[in-house]
Formats: sequence, structure tokens, C-alpha cells
Amino acid sequence: MKKGDVLERLSIESMAAEGKCVARLDGKVVFIDGGAPGDVVDIELTKIKSSFLEGKVRQLITPSENRVQPVCSHFGFCGGCKWQHINYETQLYYKQQQVIDNLERIGGLALPEIKSIIGSTKVQHYRNRLDFSTSAMRWLTREEMNAGIPFGEPALGFHVPKSFDKVFDVTECHLQPEPSNAIRLAIKEICLRENISFFDLRKQTGYLRTVTIRTTSTGEVMVIVQVAFNKPEWLASILEELGNRFTQITSLLYAINTKRNDTFQDQEIITWKGKPYITESMMKPDKSGALQFRIGPKSFYQTNSDQAFELYKVAWQLADLKGSELVYDLYTGTGTIANFVAGQAKKVIGLEYVEAAIEDAKVNSSINGISNTEFYAGDMKDLLDDAFLQQHGKPDVVITDPPRAGMHEDVCKMLLKAEPKRIVYVSCNPATQARDLKILSEKYSIVAVQPVDMFPHTMHVENVVSLTIN
Repeated sequence: MKKGDVLERLSIESMAAEGKCVARLDGKVVFIDGGAPGDVVDIELTKIKSSFLEGKVRQLITPSENRVQPVCSHFGFCGGCKWQHINYETQLYYKQQQVIDNLERIGGLALPEIKSIIGSTKVQHYRNRLDFSTSAMRWLTREEMNAGIPFGEPALGFHVPKSFDKVFDVTECHLQPEPSNAIRLAIKEICLRENISFFDLRKQTGYLRTVTIRTTSTGEVMVIVQVAFNKPEWLASILEELGNRFTQITSLLYAINTKRNDTFQDQEIITWKGKPYITESMMKPDKSGALQFRIGPKSFYQTNSDQAFELYKVAWQLADLKGSELVYDLYTGTGTIANFVAGQAKKVIGLEYVEAAIEDAKVNSSINGISNTEFYAGDMKDLLDDAFLQQHGKPDVVITDPPRAGMHEDVCKMLLKAEPKRIVYVSCNPATQARDLKILSEKYSIVAVQPVDMFPHTMHVENVVSLTIN
């Protein structure tokens, strides 16, 4: 066999990591892009290894009963919603199975009965943030090239998967509610009309770099326009018209980024119009009122606002706080979990690597009248040490919500040393969670596992695990 060969009439059995489907050929596993469990397909081989094969669907012979019609016209080449063609109930089944497989196979862990995954009430328009990139020459699909669409038109959209410099033009995205699409289209229209150039990441030429749109459930909208150099007349053309056309925009910001990459965490963000932040509202866990969270241009906030409440509510329930506990909230970000649980704890101490996020966390406590929180910035593995525990006291409960890479081994070992009665581990990556839980299993037992779906139509799943000390 060689790349490009066609394998006929393969029956897809299940889903695997990274959203690929699984079939078998003569006992060998075949990973397939673009299929659904229950499909019978012809595939074109894209990778050949001694232990497995990879391919993409070339022809659908018999469609699965789990298939549905994708909503988005960009489905198939956009990497954002790769499970759109699979019904939501099936998506949830395989997400829960992903959690079980990771905890059992990677962690080798003894598990209680896994609670049924909590699905998202919204499967479209659920994101509160989208980041759009530009290109001086948009990427064309094979169908567009065959239709004779000319090269050379700029793009304002998303990167083609695994391509740092290829951007396809987004006509409509179903991930974020309006006015997201209208704002993006207006910016492109303004730039084309005023002959404002689009950035070429490979050549490092052009003006308009990225557009970030953030929304809240309260109706506030933040737009961040990032440009490559200072040209006031071009900037004014974009921002003045944008501010006049969209009264919904409550925070209109810009950044002049002369670096070679598009990240703006290290850049000055300047307010053109409105406030330098937006404010999200979230119900308290006991539903006695609402919390307000101030979100700046560099702040992290869970991108599915409705499900963020469900996720944090699970963490709060599993923490089982009685009001007398010292709680450590590791990787606290802007203090969302810390402030969420503070009303049921004696004191909450939040730790976070990003100093600006810690400042946001303090503000969020202040605007909510919360006085029993403290926040500290630093590299977690260096910050959480014997001296910190001695100064602030050993925690009764630890809630940890690390990034996809999970916790550093030193952090896991320090938790074993601190010996909190309970650890609640919130994870966006069950594989690294399983690795960390294996270390913690030296002194802790898993008493509850609750998967939560934050990102419908993707392979990603959040998982919350509660551990008690042996």
C-alpha cells in the first residue's frame, strides 16, 4: 500500500482521539477523518505506519444513522467544528467514553460509577470569544479553484488546520451570536473600500492583522483590532465607522503590533471608544444572586458562558464546602472559581501564573463585595512550596483547573505533601488529568467523576474529578 491508494467499503466502528473515526483492516487499526460511527466508506490513504493506517473519506457508501446535515458552509475544511455531521447525543457518548478511556488506560485508576455527561444547552452560538486572522491572499478550496474563483482576494477568517500562513475567508460562523458576523464582515468591507492592506504572515507585509470579538450574556461587546504598524488615518477609517455602525460595541480597542507573530498578550491595548473591559454576569452557586466578572482584552474567561456556570457548579458541589474551610484555587485565572465558591468557604487563596489575571481577580472580588479572597502571582511549581504553606496555612480543600498541559509534577507532589482533605480537579484534557491523578493516587482515592461538554461539535471535553485523602 502507498499514500493515495483507495481502500473500499470500510465499516467505521467508533471514535478515537483528535476526533478521528476508527475502522479495522486485516486486524490493523485505520484512523479516518470525516467519517461517523456506523458509516461504510471508501477512504484515501494519507499515512501508512507499521501499526496503523490513516485516511480520509473519499466516498460515503452507506451513511450512519448517527449522521446529520452540517449547518456550516465551511464544514470539511474548517477545523473548528469537526463533529458537526454527527448528532449531538452520539457526540456526548464518545466524549464520555474519552474520559473513561483516558482515566482507565493512561491513569490505570480505579473509578467509581461515572456520572452522565452534562450536555450544553446551546450547540450553536455558544462561544463568547472568536479570534479572526487575516491574509493578503485567501486560501481557496478545490471546489472554488475548479469554479474559477481568482487568486488574490484577501481573507478575514480562520487558519486552515495545520497551516500557520493559510487563512480561509469566513462568510458566516455559527459559533458566536450576532453582531459577531456583521462586525467581521463590516471590517473587511471597510478595508477593501479604503484600500487598507491585509497582513501577510509569511512576507510580514500588510496592515490589518487580527480581529477579536468578545460578547457577554448581558449584551456587552468588545472588539480588538490588531494592526501591524502605526498609520492613524487607516486606524481611524476602521474604528470610527465601526463604532458608529455598531452601537452594541461597548469596548472598542486596538493594538499596534510590530512583532513577527500575532499574539498581543505582551502588547499595549489602547481604548478607542467605550470601556477597556466588558462585564459578564454569573449566578451564584446557591442562586442567591449574581456575580459580576470584569473581562479585559487579555483576560481568560470560559468561552461558553452558560456552561461555565454548570462546570463551576459541579466543582462547588464536589468541593462540599461547609463554610469553615481554607480553599486553595490553583490556576485561578481571573478568579472566577475562587469568587464563585468564596461565599461557602472561610477563605480562598487563588494562585496564577499571569500577573495581569491576578489583578483582574482582585478587581472581581472587589466589585462583588467579596473580602475573604487573596490572590498571588507566580509560576505554580515555584509559588506553591513549603514556605507558602507555612505562611498561609495548609488547605482543607484544593480546587485546581490547569491548562491543557496539566499540572507540573512538582505541583502534584506538593499537593501530596500538603494533604488537603479533598481535591477537586477540573480539566480540559482528560489525558493529562489522568497522568496527574496517577501521581495523586499515592494518597488519594477518586470518589466522583463528572464530564461536562463545553464545546459542542468538537472532540474536546471538560472533566471534573473529586478526590479524598485515604
